[in-house]
Amino acid sequence: MNKILLLPLLPLVAQAQDALNPIIVTAGRSETAEKDVPYTIAELDSKYIEENKRRTLPEALQFTPGVLVQKTANGHGSPYVRGFTGRQKLLMVDGVRINNSAWRSGPVQYWNTIDPYSIDHIELVKSQGSVPYGSDAIGGTMNVFTKSSNFRNETEGEFFTHGAAYYEYRSNGDDSHIGRIESSFGIGGQYGVMFGVTAKDYGDIRDSAVGLMRNTGYPEQDLDFRFDMALNAQTTLTLVHQQVNQDAISRWHSTVFNPGWQHGGHVAQPGTWLARTYDQERSLTYIRVEQENEDSAFIKRWNATVSYQTTRDSEAQYRTPTDRRYQIAEIDTVGFDLTLESPLGPGDLVYGVDYYRDTTESEGYRRRAAPPLAYDRATRPIADDSTYELFGAFTQYVFKPVDQFELTAGARYTYANAELGRYWDAAAGTDQYGADRDWDHVVGSLRGIYHLNDCWSIYGGASQAFRAPNLDDLSGNLTARSGVAATGSVDVEPEEYITYELGTRHATENTSLNFAAFYTDVDDLIVGVPVSSGSATTVATNGRDGYVYGVELEGAWRFHPQWTLSGFGAWQDGRTETSAFVGGPLVDEPGSRLLPLTGSVALRWTSPAEVFWIEGRVLAAAEENRLSASDRADNQRIPSGGTPNYITYMLHGGWKATDHLDLTAGVENITNEDYRNHGSGQNEPGFNAIVGAKLHW
Repeated sequence: MNKILLLPLLPLVAQAQDALNPIIVTAGRSETAEKDVPYTIAELDSKYIEENKRRTLPEALQFTPGVLVQKTANGHGSPYVRGFTGRQKLLMVDGVRINNSAWRSGPVQYWNTIDPYSIDHIELVKSQGSVPYGSDAIGGTMNVFTKSSNFRNETEGEFFTHGAAYYEYRSNGDDSHIGRIESSFGIGGQYGVMFGVTAKDYGDIRDSAVGLMRNTGYPEQDLDFRFDMALNAQTTLTLVHQQVNQDAISRWHSTVFNPGWQHGGHVAQPGTWLARTYDQERSLTYIRVEQENEDSAFIKRWNATVSYQTTRDSEAQYRTPTDRRYQIAEIDTVGFDLTLESPLGPGDLVYGVDYYRDTTESEGYRRRAAPPLAYDRATRPIADDSTYELFGAFTQYVFKPVDQFELTAGARYTYANAELGRYWDAAAGTDQYGADRDWDHVVGSLRGIYHLNDCWSIYGGASQAFRAPNLDDLSGNLTARSGVAATGSVDVEPEEYITYELGTRHATENTSLNFAAFYTDVDDLIVGVPVSSGSATTVATNGRDGYVYGVELEGAWRFHPQWTLSGFGAWQDGRTETSAFVGGPLVDEPGSRLLPLTGSVALRWTSPAEVFWIEGRVLAAAEENRLSASDRADNQRIPSGGTPNYITYMLHGGWKATDHLDLTAGVENITNEDYRNHGSGQNEPGFNAIVGAKLHW
């Protein structure tokens, strides 16, 4: 269970906050008690990730209702949040926007470039809309908070030092190894330093039906650094740098190492390419000044952030012995964010501006029969020598006329500008240069929460979202799904959404419950439409209107001081209307990669002295046979007739051996179930034994 209010499973997420009612920052860019947030929130902390042996950031969301964790490859997890993924959901690190203008439609690999071992806690706000953080925040907004020294909680004026070393071994993964060492030091109340290094060597995984899935393993190296200093009692300066390097991540489903898959009459096709691998590098550096004054001050809180990011993706496609293609894209991003909070009447006003600017370089190469390797304009993945700017100004007012009721209203103005350099026009069969597009839009949000009593509350409202076309929409030239050539178009227009949500929340010392229902209306979704009937080439088009709706339930019950029962269930449905091909008839069909009926139940025992704990979990998903035309064409990932149902069992436990040593272990997929998450390019590991040890000082 990912988010409950019960002490045995509690994510202790932030310093100096009420453990039974943690403070949420992401929902409104200000500190708000979770019980007062008018959104559905999922919250995870580092302890949860370690105890549940979640290997990546996307996998950490596996037990979150309303989230489908799709994995094109073992290193390319892309959560679908309330039916949306890729550039239709927003990823941030410490409030800094990670989404950039190269993100494509459908599953993207970038969520897996966040090292989960560097995370202090995570906040996922579902269906938030664009008011607080801008374009892309449709299905959800994920804010990842990095570990820090917490120097303000140390003894004033005294030197402190802490550290930890962690090791994990996974039996299924051809002997996978994960290691991390981290250290913090400083002077209490004055400054603190946090430094961490993580190394991962993931081996090839094995499934009971497919066998060893060769080349599904990959190496990764991560580094994170954070420096915090008190400029005065109210003001803190923060400097953060993090970087990740992943090598030779195979899109296994496309390659000859994929023999195909058959399960209960469902058939997924084998791969045909000799190899298809990605190298990924990402870095983030930011500097922030934040200040917190008395509640009566004209500006009681503010923060200003300047950030710089680099992303480098390179893909090698060995389609045949005589057709080898290479694509390289580099994106540099500079950003600025200013947020202020002021008291105003019976409430608080949060307002500010943000600005991000991407600069891209892009190249493509092709070797047909023999060397040399030749530059090939037709394989350039995105417009070269291009810029993309995104500016936003927002305001949000939290009105609290009485203690029981709180109303949140907000608006945002967005301006986006794309200046394309050289890009490949597939229709004309030649390079084009110099396209310039810009858009602006205003969105609003109205949310409320009413506390019926100390235990029950009702929340809900409506939130608009807006997504301007990015560089991939305008000029993308990539291979998608099971070999489809996906191309962009400079003629596309923005997407618009509005989500309605109604939920109820319950919490006592021994129970918690959250139920939510949502409906998202979709206008002008940009999708790849075949250029002609039966064509394997698509062009970006505002070809899809539709809707997605669903229900989510999660809860926990501590029925004994040592025993807690928890679980969740979720279901989604939706329809879309799109052209069968460019100029063709409209087709009404199910939404792509809908979440099947999914649920989980967990039972946890904790010893009276909290030295031992053990938790068993059952996770199940129904068959997913609601397929769009693009789903059916994606036959290496989605089997004929849909993805089969599955049920899998796991057991995790831990022992606090000493004050400085924690031991953990897990057994996953105990029955060696042969299964695949819907839309994924590979099966999940079969029986898997995991052990971990953490030494801390």
